[in-house]
Amino acid sequence: MLIYILEDDENIREIESYTLRTSGYETEEFESSPSFCKALAEKKPDLIILDIMLPGEDGLTVLKALKSNHAYAEIPVIIISAKTTELDRVKGLDLGAEDYLCKPFGVMELVSRVKARLRKAGKKEVFSYCGIELSDSERTVFADGERVELTYKEFELLKLLIGKPKTVFAREAILSTVWGYDDHLGRTLDMHINTLRKKLGDKGRYIVTVRNVGYKLEKEDKNEA
Repeated sequence: MLIYILEDDENIREIESYTLRTSGYETEEFESSPSFCKALAEKKPDLIILDIMLPGEDGLTVLKALKSNHAYAEIPVIIISAKTTELDRVKGLDLGAEDYLCKPFGVMELVSRVKARLRKAGKKEVFSYCGIELSDSERTVFADGERVELTYKEFELLKLLIGKPKTVFAREAILSTVWGYDDHLGRTLDMHINTLRKKLGDKGRYIVTVRNVGYKLEKEDKNEA
């Protein structure tokens, strides 16, 4: 599998590349966005490792462009950055990054996260529950036949819930799966749940709050058609 590394620090770039190559992956390295974008147009990688602080166009701008382009939106992105505040992590994850790893990082952790994201990216399925339909491969959601436009994280959140209807997902598990973190992001989760409910309209009531635990997707009215 091919992994692109966009990192301006040569030493870190070499460490990342060497670690991944010794784990069986093919890598290509880039120190700035122009060379990265040129290579991307010629050949799509299976995963992208992205730094935030880059010369010229920063990593968040690159990430936003990737996730807003249908041709590249499905490529998993792992941010590896020295910016470690909660706000930095939330920005990166909300823009669509699949994971966020803070510098300094352990090389074994890097390999583990890469493997996990590649496994998840390989699962393309269609889910349906009580009038809600989600296509993972096409990145589409319909509620009662009407197209629903979701942000990247809203889509991932709904995909988690609809993948196992009636299963109660703990808040920590949702944050870890969808955002890559299980701390300090409770308000972010609540806001996404509220927005998702509104966007799903009448079907939004199926996203049920389980007090002091988390959320589930379930039609609670057993007599409802």
